[in-house]
Amino acid sequence: QVQLVESGGGLVQAGDSLRLSCVASGRTFSNYAMGWFRQAPGKEREFVAGIKWSTAYADSVKGRFTISRDNAKNTVYLQMNSLKPEDTAVYYCAVTLWPGIPRGVSSYDNWGQGTQVTVSS
Repeated sequence: QVQLVESGGGLVQAGDSLRLSCVASGRTFSNYAMGWFRQAPGKEREFVAGIKWSTAYADSVKGRFTISRDNAKNTVYLQMNSLKPEDTAVYYCAVTLWPGIPRGVSSYDNWGQGTQVTVSS
């Protein structure tokens, strides 16, 4: 069982930046793909970015968000630049045993509790 704890969310203005962190414990971290997802009120949870040996991004965040990981710290990051009001959501990190970097919610095995990101216009 992997425990995931996100942090770094907050209230910012459009155009600002935030960096989210997700610390993992309970399993060898470096062997698995990690993903960031988000869920806005009334909407389904959606893939934002993923990382294993490479990275993958949703089209809506490509060029603005960067995912990275520090295996020595068992931590994955999401650097979010040029934030927009439509980025407002609860952001979750998750770990998967599937090969590659899947984009489906059901492919991920363990989830953090989420961190709120609110972008005002």
